[in-house]
Amino acid sequence: MAQLGTSRRHFFFGTLLSGAIPSGGFGSVSSLKLLGYKSPNEKLNIAAIGAGGKGYSDILGCQSENLVAMADPDEKRAARAFQQFPNVPKYKDFRQMFDKEGKRIDAVTVSTPDHMHGTASMWAMSRGKHVYCQKPLTRTVWEARQLTEGAEKYGVATQMGNQGYSNEGARQCCEILWSGAIGDVTEVHAWTNRPLKYWPQGPEVVPAEAAVPPTLDWDIWLGIAEMRPYSPAYLPLTWRGFPDFGCGAIGDMACHILGTPNMALRLTAPLSVECIRQEGKSKYTFPKSAVIRFDFPARGSMPPVKVFWHDGLERQPEFEGVPPGELLGDSDVNGSLFLGTKGMVTTGCYGERTRLVPASKMLDYKLPDPVLTRSPGHYRDWIRACKGGDPACSNFSVAGPFVQWMLLGVIAMKFEGRLDWDARNMRFPNNPAANQYLRPHFRKGWKFV
Repeated sequence: MAQLGTSRRHFFFGTLLSGAIPSGGFGSVSSLKLLGYKSPNEKLNIAAIGAGGKGYSDILGCQSENLVAMADPDEKRAARAFQQFPNVPKYKDFRQMFDKEGKRIDAVTVSTPDHMHGTASMWAMSRGKHVYCQKPLTRTVWEARQLTEGAEKYGVATQMGNQGYSNEGARQCCEILWSGAIGDVTEVHAWTNRPLKYWPQGPEVVPAEAAVPPTLDWDIWLGIAEMRPYSPAYLPLTWRGFPDFGCGAIGDMACHILGTPNMALRLTAPLSVECIRQEGKSKYTFPKSAVIRFDFPARGSMPPVKVFWHDGLERQPEFEGVPPGELLGDSDVNGSLFLGTKGMVTTGCYGERTRLVPASKMLDYKLPDPVLTRSPGHYRDWIRACKGGDPACSNFSVAGPFVQWMLLGVIAMKFEGRLDWDARNMRFPNNPAANQYLRPHFRKGWKFV
């Protein structure tokens, strides 16, 4: 690990949050309490912002703690959670929840549509609440940078919901690559069948106006987004395909599938991004399918690398030199392939089932000795951090920069040709028109903090 130029803890966890280390160390319980942390045996009071769908599973993921409040504008979508926890206070607007329950809340889960992730998370952090926010963390690059800085400013424990970062296979992939088993990685391909299998995108998708269901507060659901007529085309999962609400397949799956490459290759900001192919371009939604290329510079001893994102696939992609059937036989068509100067490695959606390609190379292969710490589980990792333990594996100092480069691909689908990226100044110097998509517009009555 020494040749990587970074310690195991610093690489995986990033810089510790400002002011988070007690003067007596993490074993000093009294110091932890003075800083607002709880004993590891004391339960957190957690509130859920978003209680239906993924919000429900996030609630269950934290069921070792106390659920003290829930906020969701869609009563029908949240019905299962509302019924299972009948005595927990329920709200439509998370702002009202903070006003009335704020003193009781230690931490929150944020499981809303993408366009409200940033605002809900910042409202929580600025009030001293720890945050577990679903992927893709935010809808825009500016929001991701704000959350990265906000987590450090407010000294709270954070985690993005890309659970592959806690996967054993993701760590094994890192260790295989760092051992030099496939030489220098110069190209990565990642792929998914989304949106093809789960929601419609493309020119035939038109959001026809309809009456708002009585179980839905449409105004609160829209949140910061511009007011528009309700359409059943947006709900409950299909909002992902509409750029004002979601980030398409990138927002749904790239935080998972590109997580292992981001970790293993120590990816920083890319030099450029380009949508090199798309089919089914639409006025209202993202296209039916796309291929996006990111070009990254050298990182320490690692050479420049090209990362390709393929979405909307019906079957596993084919690559030169890869025998048929060698890639993971995942029925969901999600995975990645690392191309090195001496060989190849493939992984599944969450970094699982990592192995050399062809599979015959695994017969006599011995995995490298572990150099990365192992996770107790993605939710437990965050809960431990909330109580004063090590920062979670995908805390915002890790997730924020990752999401910033990933979301550039969302913008690239709107333009022809390569977009050069100036990360320091957060702009596309060769295409000023693209800069308008780097940050959101806030509807009157809504603010970021």
